[in-house]
This record gives sequence, C-alpha cells and structure tokens, in this order.
Amino acid sequence: MTTETATLDTALGFTIASRHARGRVVRLGPALDTILAAHAYPPALSKMLAEALVLAALLGSTLKHEEGQLTLQAQTKGGAIDLLVADYRGGEMRGYLRFDADRIAEMPAEPSLFALFGKGYLAITFDQAPLPGQNTGERYQGIVPLEGGSLADAAEHYFAQSEQLPSLVRVAVRTLGDGTHVAGGILVQHLPEGEEGRERLHTKLDHPEWQHVEALAGTISADELTDIGLGLDQLLWRLFHEEDEVRILPVASLSRGCRCSPDHIQSVIARFPPEERAQMADENGLVHVDCEFCAKSFPVALPA
Repeated sequence: MTTETATLDTALGFTIASRHARGRVVRLGPALDTILAAHAYPPALSKMLAEALVLAALLGSTLKHEEGQLTLQAQTKGGAIDLLVADYRGGEMRGYLRFDADRIAEMPAEPSLFALFGKGYLAITFDQAPLPGQNTGERYQGIVPLEGGSLADAAEHYFAQSEQLPSLVRVAVRTLGDGTHVAGGILVQHLPEGEEGRERLHTKLDHPEWQHVEALAGTISADELTDIGLGLDQLLWRLFHEEDEVRILPVASLSRGCRCSPDHIQSVIARFPPEERAQMADENGLVHVDCEFCAKSFPVALPA
C-alpha cells in the first residue's frame, strides 16, 4: 500500500484486487460546517444532514466524470422531516432538509430514523456525464424504503435491492468542543472475478472473499472515521494491512458548492415564456428566487 495522507474534506478510493473489492473513505470538516452554517438546524438535524452529505460524497466520488451528478433524496409523508436532499457534482456538495420545527422540538436529543422520517423512501439518482454529441447523459435511479437505524443502513438496502451489489456502508458524525463538526464514512463493495472497476455489478451475496472483506471493514469505529489526526490512508492500513495489495486511488478534494448564481438563475428564467416571466416579477421588474441549499434570496432582473 502506498502512503498518501488525507484528513479533512477529502475522498480516497481504493481497490483490493485479490479480494475483488473496491471502496471509498470520506472525511468532511470545514466544507460540512459551511453547508450547515447556512441553516442553523437543531443538532439532531445537523447530524442527519451531515450523514447524508457523507453518503453523497461516498457515492458521488465513484462517478468517472466531473460533469456527472449524484443526488440523494429522502422523503416522507407525515414525518417530522418531510424532505432531505444532498447532491454531489465534481467534488462539490450541497444539501438541505425541510422539517416541522414543533415536532422536532418535542423529540429527544437523539431521535431514531423512524421518529424523524416515519415511513418514507430513499431515492439515489446517478446522472452520468453526456457522451460526445449528446445533450444529456444516462440517468438511473433506485428507490428503497427508508428502513434501518440510519441512512447508512438504508444505503446498504439500496445496493442490495437496486444494484444487487453486496456493500458495507458506515457513517459517523462528531461535534467538536468549539461547535464545529467532523463526519466520516466508508463504502466497500464486492466485485465478481474479472470485473474490477466496472459499474453496476452483480455478484453472489455469499462469496467467501466478500465475507472476509466485510468482516475486516466492519471493525471500523465511529471514532476512527472522525479522528482528524488519522489520515485516510492510515485508516485503510489499519483495516487491510494483512492483504497482499491495496491500491490507493488519487485523493479527491471536497467542497461546498451551490449553483445558485444570478447568471444561472437568469438563464433558467429565460426558458419561460415572456408572459410567465412577467407574472414572476415584482413592480420593479425583479424576480426574487430563494435557494433552499444556501438559504439566500436572489433578486434577478428579467432577461431582455
């Protein structure tokens, strides 16, 4: 195994060729705090969104092209949280959630996933980058019930049901003494023989090589995932140092990113017919657009 230290706001990919396995480890810090600071969520909701952002980074960083996008959405009817969205594109993450403040205030400090969402679903959408000569890329989506004790459990169900791909997912979030956050996660998946590196693979759940890798990866602790003094390469060494070879992929940097610039919003408004644009504007000819992701309002002049 080569050594390449990575601590905060990074994703590190790896493969274990002899075991037909691949994975990602992610740790978030300042980028996560920048996203959370825009909303002033209660602690339980900040933790939930942090978990979603780690998952988005774990899954999104598997995309081969920066133009591709991964969107994770948890939605319910009647839950205290009725919508959670996190997405990833080219190393940039964003996310928000919509909730009933009164119901959240009545809950304990660490409510269960069911208490927050009730009966809901988790949708994971991969938008692949368009090929040359195409305007849009391939899109595929999997939807599974929002079950288990955490979003990581629900993501494992997604891979088992939608992808038929044995996977282990672990996510942890820690609040530091100064109020900042550290969140980390690991995704490990089993590949059938001769299929290293392909997308959307299918294999048997009872393969002994997968059971071995799953057992090793399952020893990871929440403290290790959120230990800012432990490099991600060092974390992988702790888990898999007895393997013949673990190949480390280039480190991917992660950041907060939102696509709500005035120019982008104006380009979207320009797609509407003139009469609809006129109805959007106030008496000064401005359209006020609210961005849920960054909690800002943008007054935009109507395009000429």
